[in-house]
Amino acid sequence: MMTSVDTDLIRVLADPLRLRIVTLLAQETLCTTHLVEETGAKQTNLSNHLKVLREAGVVETEPCGRFTYYRLKPDVIVSLAGQFADLAEAARATAESNAKRSCP
Repeated sequence: MMTSVDTDLIRVLADPLRLRIVTLLAQETLCTTHLVEETGAKQTNLSNHLKVLREAGVVETEPCGRFTYYRLKPDVIVSLAGQFADLAEAARATAESNAKRSCP
């Protein structure tokens, strides 16, 4: 049973703007212009956050003329959700067994 969670990915998603971007991309594939409109962020700031998400493997790009569209990679989110589910199951089993480490 896995009880660790990908902390690097958690750090990437912990930023409120990046989490907002991920939430928007979960609903549809968008270009930077759409994301600027939806988030109200400056284009340069948004591009930096998209670079972090791309490098972390959370989003992928699709060139379309002079625009670049961004798409969420659902397998990354599914994997993270599975890690949290494993962690919750371990916590549930520990709570039910009332297991405690002895103090020296």
